[in-house]
Amino acid sequence: MNIHTSAMPSPAPVLRVEGLSKQFEMHHLKRTLFAFENIGFELNEGEFILLKGENGAGKSTLLRTLYRSYLPRAGHAYYHTREGVIDLAAAADVDIALLRRREIGFVTQFLNARPRVAADEIVAEPLRLAGTPRAEALSEARRWLAAFGVKPQLWPAYPSTFSGGEQQKVNLARALILPQRLLLLDEPTASLDRSARRALVGRLAELKASGVAMIGVFHHPEDVAGLIDREIQLETIRIADEAEEDVVE
Repeated sequence: MNIHTSAMPSPAPVLRVEGLSKQFEMHHLKRTLFAFENIGFELNEGEFILLKGENGAGKSTLLRTLYRSYLPRAGHAYYHTREGVIDLAAAADVDIALLRRREIGFVTQFLNARPRVAADEIVAEPLRLAGTPRAEALSEARRWLAAFGVKPQLWPAYPSTFSGGEQQKVNLARALILPQRLLLLDEPTASLDRSARRALVGRLAELKASGVAMIGVFHHPEDVAGLIDREIQLETIRIADEAEEDVVE
């Protein structure tokens, strides 16, 4: 009897970053601030990359550049969409907006709460935009609000009146209710209590197991230690004229 074993299929690529660089021109100081320089890496389905580095090393800036809140100075970020490959560094704004709605999520500690919109409606919105009936979307939204520790009496209230920690829970529930292919996580646990952090890690584990690719910066990296596949260390870039001034002094 001949037994043939086949190798496990390789994870599909989601993102390939090549030579990505970002700087800010501080015109009032006549100085250039370098955020990061010549960054390159690959990310596959179901992989979790942790970004590390000192304050000012450009961790959050890298995430915002990948999300295209910032335009890079140089380099490429080739994202494998469901329809084909697109360079996030050069794509049209209309294409970026579509990807944000369908495939790329950004999770931060801050919620831009719209006035006079209830918490459960805010969380349910991504599902409703994806075509889920209102009643079903609200039911799922309330389930996730409960999972993150938001009390039921707050579900119909306006998050603009909540504390920072409660707003962050609403923000996380909204950001994670609809699975994306690529998830960018910028300090999502910064203001969370321990139980909410556990709920977040549990949800991230579910998403990872389903194939969602993630890149994150974490205030408590030990919380996600079991999810991390690789780490990328970003180094602080010194500004040349500052170094020269130090020598003169």
